[in-house]
Amino acid sequence: MKGQKADITKNNPSFKNLLVGMGWQSGSGIDVDFSAFLLRSNGKAAGDQDLIFYGNPKDASGAIEIAGANKRSFAGKTDQEQVMIRIHDVPNDIERISFTLTIYEGEARRQNFSSVNDTYIRIIDEGTGREILRYDLGKNFSIETAIVVGDLYRYNGEWKFNAIGSGYSGGLAALCNSFGIEVKADAPPQAPTPSPSPAPTPAPAAVPTQPIAPPPEPKQAPINLSKISLTKRGDVINLQKGAGSLGEIVINLNWNQKKAAKGFFGRSSSSVDLDLGCLFELKNGMKGSVQALGNSFGDFSRAPYISLDGDDRTGSITTGENLRINGSKVSEIQRIVVYAYIYSGATNWAEADGVVTIKQSGGPEIEVRMDEHNNRMGMCAIAMIDNVGDQTFSIKRLVQYFSGHKELDEAYRWGLRWVQGSK
Repeated sequence: MKGQKADITKNNPSFKNLLVGMGWQSGSGIDVDFSAFLLRSNGKAAGDQDLIFYGNPKDASGAIEIAGANKRSFAGKTDQEQVMIRIHDVPNDIERISFTLTIYEGEARRQNFSSVNDTYIRIIDEGTGREILRYDLGKNFSIETAIVVGDLYRYNGEWKFNAIGSGYSGGLAALCNSFGIEVKADAPPQAPTPSPSPAPTPAPAAVPTQPIAPPPEPKQAPINLSKISLTKRGDVINLQKGAGSLGEIVINLNWNQKKAAKGFFGRSSSSVDLDLGCLFELKNGMKGSVQALGNSFGDFSRAPYISLDGDDRTGSITTGENLRINGSKVSEIQRIVVYAYIYSGATNWAEADGVVTIKQSGGPEIEVRMDEHNNRMGMCAIAMIDNVGDQTFSIKRLVQYFSGHKELDEAYRWGLRWVQGSK
């Protein structure tokens, strides 16, 4: 299962050659690529030669090699891709082998893993053909273009496997950058140098003229990879994990206070005061909320490692309201529900026109627009943030409305006691 670790060689000293097989079913026109990253103790590759893929099918030692056309059938099934690993020959400085899948030109083609099914990885004892373990990833991806499926890693002189199953944006280039391999963008083609204009010459005799070719169609603007929008309820994406800790994660609520409309008797309708907040749960069992209501502004450097920087009561502050999460404390945070609530004014979500943006250093911005409205409810759960293997966070779009804090608490089983508050 996702998150589980399993021994490979500890109780099986006879294992010499392992075969790692991966399979999937992709939709029409979707090109799924397999890659393996050979990582050192710092979690990074030493260079380009440590990326094993179709263009570099074997490492320098020859211990790790893609089967290619020499794939074999085990238990009546031939995998989409197979990698042979001679475990006793793997160089000592390689601590981890990370197996990944990416969609070729996924962003450019607007393709993602929501159209890829039945993805799995299995490890086979090549000597006996016995399947040692299998991890089925299930239908857990929506907008991702890259997946870290699992890691084969050394621990106390033995080999173990970690089922990861984490999705990321940015495809193979993002994974390469995360694992320390520099990816250079192709240089744009240079415009041809115009030839010198010839000297004027007398016009020739009448000759039928050729039709003028129409100008080429303008090229489509490149897709903005610096921002990802979670547009459907249940869409999930992981924050990009680079070198070191996640750093500061900023959750920004921005909203527009539109001009109040006149009522039936000529009076202006109440303006909206939209507030940002969150429920948090730490690994040690501590639970609570961070919000302006009740002056619970949290703390960035101490538990709960989440702070609110202010209270925009008008919607006119350009920076909006911000929750700040201390990403270096990811291993101490279990989950967070980000919400917005209308503290005062008419319950008119369309008028507030709220948008939440999650910003992370080195990764794309993640945007959730509050574009599904329920004006009978004064509170909106926007996103669920979950701990992923104590390494990063997953972001899941909710945009679900509730009448108040207590009802939201019950929906996500927080178990807090609520009393009337003010700010």
